[in-house]
Amino acid sequence: MDGRTARLRETFDAVAERYDRVRPGYPRQTVEDLGHLAALQAGSRVLEIGCGTGQLTVPLARLGTTVTAVELGAALADVARRNTAAYPSVQVVVGAFEEVPLAEDAFDLVVAATSFHWIDPETRLTKSARVLRRGGSLAVIDTHHIAGGTDQFFVDVQRHYEKWDPLTPPGLRLQSADAIPVARPDLEDRQLFEPAVLRRYEWEAEYTTSEYLALLLTYSNHLALPAPQQDGLISGIGSLIDTRFGGTVTKRYLTELRVIRRRTTHSDRRRSR
Repeated sequence: MDGRTARLRETFDAVAERYDRVRPGYPRQTVEDLGHLAALQAGSRVLEIGCGTGQLTVPLARLGTTVTAVELGAALADVARRNTAAYPSVQVVVGAFEEVPLAEDAFDLVVAATSFHWIDPETRLTKSARVLRRGGSLAVIDTHHIAGGTDQFFVDVQRHYEKWDPLTPPGLRLQSADAIPVARPDLEDRQLFEPAVLRRYEWEAEYTTSEYLALLLTYSNHLALPAPQQDGLISGIGSLIDTRFGGTVTKRYLTELRVIRRRTTHSDRRRSR
């Protein structure tokens, strides 16, 4: 993992309460499909990578599963524990997935919701396979910001990003869902996993000015900006929403669920004899 990625993935912990307040959860159908595709039932053992404040942990616990949730940030983990206090089958562990000791063949499902891209590519598939039982599944959930909602706002707002964030490509535009690639070569390991089953969900959320600005300040690239640039960007976007769009904007999302069944290995066959 490169140094910048390592630093960025630690930024969320400083805004744990805000993250819990404004980050959206996942469409209900996503959780239902995950339960079906991974054959979850009461008592199924789930390992969640990067649980945040529990946006997926709570729905998983409601299914009656036993969840071990690994979270890098101590403050995020504290909020996740608060949100799952009603579910004694949930354990939240603080640490990096790459480093936390986990038993082999221990879980029916390993799931990463908007977090798998933060895990070291050299580790994430191999360790996931190692802790899964025979026939268990890895599920990866990704969220994309796509064209739709208040379209003109997302065109107009780019001039503020180009002014305040030097990493913004000129003329950047949101893509439609159809333009988001289906293939995920980084999740393909034919020795460890079968081909992924993919489900896609498009949905929208409406935000007031204050809600949208708070949401932006839970994104790693916004949090990493130096204070003068961050203040200028947030101020400009807030003014744009208030003066041009009546104080509210609608954002369109694409949520993707990929469920990948672990292959039976030679060592599995030897142990079963």
